[in-house]
Amino acid sequence: MEIFYSKDIDGDICRLDTDESTHCIKVLRHRTGDDISVIDGTGNLMKCRLVSDSPKKAEARILETVHGWGRHPYRLHLAVSPTKNNDRYEWFAEKACEIGVDTIIPIISEHSERRIFKTGRIAKILVSAAKQSLKGAVPEILEPVTVRDFILSNEITSGPDSGIRPLKLIAYCFEDGSHPRISIKEALNGACRPDGQDSDLLQDICIMIGPEGDFSQEEARLAYGEGFIPVHLGTSRLRTETAAVTAAEAVYFHYM
Repeated sequence: MEIFYSKDIDGDICRLDTDESTHCIKVLRHRTGDDISVIDGTGNLMKCRLVSDSPKKAEARILETVHGWGRHPYRLHLAVSPTKNNDRYEWFAEKACEIGVDTIIPIISEHSERRIFKTGRIAKILVSAAKQSLKGAVPEILEPVTVRDFILSNEITSGPDSGIRPLKLIAYCFEDGSHPRISIKEALNGACRPDGQDSDLLQDICIMIGPEGDFSQEEARLAYGEGFIPVHLGTSRLRTETAAVTAAEAVYFHYM
């Protein structure tokens, strides 16, 4: 299934940008009158018919819109420290998108070796991964923020009237006798859901993954105070990007 991406939508007309138009018209050789499928990045799949086959600005008329296309039954926010090697973070972002994630937040820890991080390339990777994995929504990549600022300003919520408390988790390797870690499976099993839950109400889950040097104990204590539950991902010592993908998979298999 060929999927294109457009944010330029005006009424029943959507326009492909230069890159998408080139791929559609020059590479795949679509012409006026052909039917194509386009995602808008917010969760919708639009079934369209080409009305202009310009290789620089193809246009298509929207015939049908499928809402919530490829949606997963939860909202996952991964706050992950940048890795020393950018390729590793890009790999994590791509795989997390394929599995199911809504927001990626690069967090700079006291122990982070990479403290400057640019999000432009990641955003393009997420669009490609969303199309490849048949999802109408493209995850949002936020600008980097310190661990402290993220914890204190975190407003992950399912909404005041949903009856669902957000589940906030922080994964790290060290032991702290006053705040023992539980498995991520246990934490997910204990997630609060309202009685007689409505299938349209999605659980918000936020998981923090630290850098190669792990979170500092001060950062962990700050997270405890703001309602984060300390968790582990098993007995293996995982790289940052592997831990983040493992966390995304744990959530996916819990809800699917």
